[in-house]
Amino acid sequence: MAALRRLAELVRAEGGILAELALPSFREPADRPGRIAAAGPRAAGREEEYELFIETIYEGFLLHYATPRLLSSAATPAVKVLAGDRLYALGLARLVALGDVEAVREMADVLTIGAQAQAVGNRELAEAAWWAGAQAIGWGSSEAHRHAKTLALAGSPGAAEALRKCMAQRS
Repeated sequence: MAALRRLAELVRAEGGILAELALPSFREPADRPGRIAAAGPRAAGREEEYELFIETIYEGFLLHYATPRLLSSAATPAVKVLAGDRLYALGLARLVALGDVEAVREMADVLTIGAQAQAVGNRELAEAAWWAGAQAIGWGSSEAHRHAKTLALAGSPGAAEALRKCMAQRS
């Protein structure tokens, strides 16, 4: 089952605010950060779980900062923040259950960089952090990736490009 359909089922089963925000239908984009991580050797044998935890957290991020894919963005800002936080919690619980400490560290960096980037209106950097972070979760980090994250955390103007270059090196 595709990760977003599985997430939609989990959201509806959760009930409450998440179920109320669930869209009756949605488009499942082909290009998603969860797919990138699930395709990597670090996710071998647990591809569906890696894809699902990332897509759950990413949906929460989108609910906070952009247009979510499976939940309505018509809710009040406070409701969107609460629902996004609930998705973060559900996704992070799945990640912790995997016991992958490296992925936990990487996801913490993705969320930190993404939030800092959104705070200054740099959506390009936030997206680059998600895609490069998903790749590092699935394929492992590199010195170039760690350097790019340092640039991002320092607010360097070249951080988004450095993160994209890390991805291109593995493609």
